[in-house]
Amino acid sequence: MLPGKRYSVEDVLYLAWRWRWLIIVPWVVVAAVSFVVVRRLPNVFRSESLIQVVPPRVPEGYVRSLSARLGDRLPVISQQIMSRTRLERVIQDFDLYAEDRKNKLMEDVVLKMRDDVGVQIVKGDAFLVSYVSNDAQTATKVTERLASLFIEENLRDREGLAEGANQFLESQLDEARRKLVEHETKLADYKRQYNGELPSQTQANLQVIGSTQSQVQGLSELINRDRDRRLMLERMLADAKVEASAASLAPPPAAAEPESTAAGSAAAQLEAAKAQLRAVELRLKPEHPDVIRMKRTIKELEKKAESEALQAPVSAVAVAGPAADVSRQNKVTDLRAELDNLDKQIAHKTETQAKLEASVGTYQKRVEASSSRELDLIGLTRDYETLQRMYTSLLMKSQEAQVAANVERRQIGEQFKVIDPARVPERPFSPDRPKLYGAGAVAGLLFGIGMVALIELRNSTFRTEQDVVTVLALPVLATVPAIVTSIERRMIQRRRLITVCVSVSFVICGVMAATVWKFGDVFAWWR
Repeated sequence: MLPGKRYSVEDVLYLAWRWRWLIIVPWVVVAAVSFVVVRRLPNVFRSESLIQVVPPRVPEGYVRSLSARLGDRLPVISQQIMSRTRLERVIQDFDLYAEDRKNKLMEDVVLKMRDDVGVQIVKGDAFLVSYVSNDAQTATKVTERLASLFIEENLRDREGLAEGANQFLESQLDEARRKLVEHETKLADYKRQYNGELPSQTQANLQVIGSTQSQVQGLSELINRDRDRRLMLERMLADAKVEASAASLAPPPAAAEPESTAAGSAAAQLEAAKAQLRAVELRLKPEHPDVIRMKRTIKELEKKAESEALQAPVSAVAVAGPAADVSRQNKVTDLRAELDNLDKQIAHKTETQAKLEASVGTYQKRVEASSSRELDLIGLTRDYETLQRMYTSLLMKSQEAQVAANVERRQIGEQFKVIDPARVPERPFSPDRPKLYGAGAVAGLLFGIGMVALIELRNSTFRTEQDVVTVLALPVLATVPAIVTSIERRMIQRRRLITVCVSVSFVICGVMAATVWKFGDVFAWWR
């Protein structure tokens, strides 16, 4: 190729005409060989089956689904279907890859089948299963088997998932139940051990303390009243003893002596009551009920003493002395008996008061201990509530898992359904012969054009005046036409003949090779 030379359309057409045989022959040869080779290629058929994911017949609001989305589950199911065990069983059932099994390992045959099987998600709830084979019937049967394997594996996978979830939740529920029962027992033992010191019993303890203290105060008042009564009885007993001693030592009384004795008896009671009132006023206020009662008693005794002194009959003066002595002895005896009874009542009330005070102390200790028990009980209660919430949550999940497992057992959950079953393909999937024919023809034409371009790049011959001017930058004065001698003419003719012969030989050899390749079995049988 001359440097700086530009080819016009006329130059290109000239080169194409000049080297026409160099373009035509490779084009024909490559196209013929491509045609024969493509015709020789075996037909490959692909059968497809469309599978749709059918939603569960039970609304998800009632039974929660345990499976994931199709895009997440399909790769897992595909890996299980594409395992060597499954594919090897399919290969043996349909006698696939017979030649490859004779010459190759089973692992290589399984890998080849994995390449021939296709799984593709078409939509959000459907996917396509396909298989490629040299036989249309075989492709259809294998596709049907693969579709059934996907459906069976989906059912088995969902049922196994539901059963596994159910068993796992059952085991977790049993463990949670055991821990909950242990904690309940521990909490019950703690409450039983520290019964009365629990924080929930503090208010009741305070109420008991208040009521017991009220009882203690009431008993204390009763004891003080009884003690005052005892002092009064002791003075009355002392007066009665003095009167009895004086009566035993004095001479027989005159006629007026019984009246003075009776008056003296009322007067003695009155004096004893006044003495007791003075003793009580030292401890109690004037408005106290005991003080008011004793004042009322004193008034009654004063009236009684006055009435006895005014209304005593004159005949009483003649009462014999022994009868008065018996009356005084009876009075002393009665006062002693009443005093003993009062001592017993005071002792009993004092003992009851001590018991009540001890009870108040016990309840007070319980109230004081409730603060420390509250800390321990908070920890136990917190752990118990945590375990109870965990148990309740696991119980609900376990029930949901049981319902989901029942749904899967009855096959009313999510399922795979064949929408478009596998059919026998009417035309081969591969090879696409028209495209290959065109590609072979284009390749031959490009090969011939490439050879011409290579020859032209290596050719530096001046053919026109413009070539001389462009390359050498010199004016052309004259041109001499090409003079071809007879020897050169014969050489040119011989070169053309050789080119034609070689091209025809290539065409004949290509056709023969393709014919032998296509009908090699017939020739072998003929020999």
